[in-house]
Parts: sequence; C-alpha cells; structure tokens
Amino acid sequence: MAHPTQLGFQDAASPVMEELLHFHDHALMIVFLISTLVLYIIVAMVSTKLTNKYILDSQEIEIVWTVLPAVILVLIALPSLRILYLMDEINDPHLTIKAMGHQWYWSYEYTDYEDLGFDSYMIPTQDLTPGQFRLLETDHRMVVPMESPIRVLVSAEDVLHSWAVPSLGVKMDAVPGRLNQAAFIASRPGVFYGQCSEICGANHSFMPIVVEAVPLEHFENWSSLMLEDA
Repeated sequence: MAHPTQLGFQDAASPVMEELLHFHDHALMIVFLISTLVLYIIVAMVSTKLTNKYILDSQEIEIVWTVLPAVILVLIALPSLRILYLMDEINDPHLTIKAMGHQWYWSYEYTDYEDLGFDSYMIPTQDLTPGQFRLLETDHRMVVPMESPIRVLVSAEDVLHSWAVPSLGVKMDAVPGRLNQAAFIASRPGVFYGQCSEICGANHSFMPIVVEAVPLEHFENWSSLMLEDA
C-alpha cells in the first residue's frame, strides 16, 4: 500500500515485481551517470577558455561517443527482454480466475469451481469502517492462495477497462470480445490494492481491485464457505 510522501514504488509482493524494481534501479543508475557526465561536459565547456585543436577533430573521441551509447543500450535491453519473457510466462497455474470489467465494478469467477463467483463493488465512503481505505475498499475481495501460480483471465462486457495491481506487478487491459491473461505469484500474505487504470468512463477511478493473499488452508476454508453461501 502506498503512503503519503512516498517517492518510490510500493513494496514488491511477487517475484516479477521484484525483478521490475531491480530493473528500474539498474536503468535509473545509468540515467544518473549519463546526466552527471553531460552536466560535467556542459560546465567544463562553459567555464574554461582553453581549446585543443586535437579535440576539435579527433577520430578516437568520435568512436567512443558512438560505441559507448550502443553498449549502454544493450545493457538496458537485455534485462528488459528477460523481464518481458518472465511476465509472459504461465507455467501450470494452480488456480484460474476470470475478471470481468463492468461500468463500474469488477466481477470474478473461479473457473476451477462450479459456482464460485461474485461481484466486487467499491464501498461508499459513508459505509467505511475505521482502518479501511477510501475509494480502495471493496465489499468482496479476490482471495488467492499465497506462493501459488495464479492465472487471471481478463475481459470486459461494455468498454475498455484495465486490471492492475502495482504490488503484484500485474496490469492487463480488459477488452470487450477479447480474453487476455496475466499471471502472478503472491510471495507473502497480505492485502494488495489496485484500480482500473484505463479511461473507461466517468467513474473509472472508482473501480477498486483488492487481492487478498492467504495461506492455502485459509483459502480452502474461504472457498468452502463461499460455496455453501451460494
């Protein structure tokens, strides 16, 4: 969960998000080094009156400023491609959940169960209890077992939506008539918040997503209770 004055990302709750944070730090250090070098060159050129005829026409320096950016791009591209393939990998998911976007709420279907599904609406501000987050809490959370590969099938019934949970490193567009899929593994128990991140209408920012990761035993108890209520 993000907090006031926070400058960085939310704490990672999945292996993919940890890789994304590491790549962000890696790329940011390269940007800092390039910015420092450019700033130094600008200050040096402005502050000194000395010139060198060998610097004004030098094959060596032209080779350096051509080859060095290419090497830097490779250092950024290789880990980026690795993470792209990791995010697209779905190996033998233990649970499949279908998330459908509506104006303006989400509905979830646990396709491995026969009658386990529910709608997830935002809790109005006047109905919040102490400790709950305004515009982020829902009446039904999407409960998943921790340390298990989860596949989420994402689609929509009306307009474009986007199912996004920053802590889990998941963001997938919900397109009417199309079934997209995403995967994640919750590496620790907790409650993770997200919102529809597509401009799907006037109330798109009031479509919260709440994922609760629990131990497998607790998930089995929860699913049994939900099936009994159904």
